[in-house]
Amino acid sequence: MALFEIDESSGLPVWVQLRNRFVYLIKTGYYRPGDQLPSVRTLAAEAAINYNTVSKVYVNLESDGYVESVRGRGVFVRDIGGKADDVCSIADTEIEGCIRRCLALGMTIDEVTLCMMDVAHRLKDERS
Repeated sequence: MALFEIDESSGLPVWVQLRNRFVYLIKTGYYRPGDQLPSVRTLAAEAAINYNTVSKVYVNLESDGYVESVRGRGVFVRDIGGKADDVCSIADTEIEGCIRRCLALGMTIDEVTLCMMDVAHRLKDERS
């Protein structure tokens, strides 16, 4: 699995998916305080995402306090300590969006629950 994958079928805009992925990677310690993020050009090319979209994500991450931009040097992860926007809340948002799309397809909540459990078990087996 690539570090940054965009789900074209998701109802979330590309920039939100990328931002959420960065927040997850920072909160879980993949990126530590002081680590430099990939340059906008590099990430745009590697993930096949528009340059302006990546730039928007970096600006948003900086305004939310996750990163710091140093002119001429790059974008670096800040020490976020106990930031309220945690990994679970991001996961909840993703799961809720998925459930809402399934309900919009005409599935019942019980059908969605069973389907999600099946997928979770399949993914667990794949990792084993």
